[in-house]
Amino acid sequence: MKKLTLASCILSTSIALSSQVAAHSEHTGGIKAPKFDSGSTTHASFDIIHSKISTSGNVATFHLALAAKAGSSKPKATGKLAGSSVYSYVWPTSLDPSTVGFEEKTGILALAVTAHPDFDDTPLYDENNDGELANDGNEWHSHWIVLAPNEQCGPGALGVVDIPKGVQPKLPKTWPGLPILLDSPGWNPTFHGNHLEVKVPFADISSLETISYDGVTAALRVNQSVHAPLLCVTDVQDIASGDLSLPGKVNQ
Repeated sequence: MKKLTLASCILSTSIALSSQVAAHSEHTGGIKAPKFDSGSTTHASFDIIHSKISTSGNVATFHLALAAKAGSSKPKATGKLAGSSVYSYVWPTSLDPSTVGFEEKTGILALAVTAHPDFDDTPLYDENNDGELANDGNEWHSHWIVLAPNEQCGPGALGVVDIPKGVQPKLPKTWPGLPILLDSPGWNPTFHGNHLEVKVPFADISSLETISYDGVTAALRVNQSVHAPLLCVTDVQDIASGDLSLPGKVNQ
């Protein structure tokens, strides 16, 4: 019995050390952020502990690690578009929006993974595989969004850039038809425990060599009037850098 107990202790210790080594290796480089204390109002699945962008070949991997299971919390359905919520994991970058097909110098280009049960903004894709293209907004999916300060969203707040009526800006081919600078490219996010990743192909991966980035978790809200501004960032949960300074460097 003593030998079995000793062997079990050795095995348990070995597993624990291996897990620590694996966790440490996964979180090398990028932006490391501290966990919030237990008194924080931030939900643990939106508490960022690591944000990173790395490349291999022509594919960039956008990575977030959270304090709890990633994607475990989604908005509650309200039954209407106006005033509905969007939960999001976001990588703001210094990439010019023209890199992915928008007009240049129109705002902050960010990759976002979102879920929202009250509307669908990926008309080309059937994320829940039920044969319907317009009923799966509550499945986690990816977007490119262009953000800019918008005082109508609140003092110092950001909003997704609106497209004014009658204006026809340059847009990506997979723009979903909403009057905002938002693209629905169809790259599937993957969730593994407290990790979230999106693999994004680039025609010219060298465009990422000198950019900077950050990591953000936030709730967005559709305007009550469903009018400009259509989509506002209303509740920032966490910022990897603490101040949205975009300190991250790709592959570092």
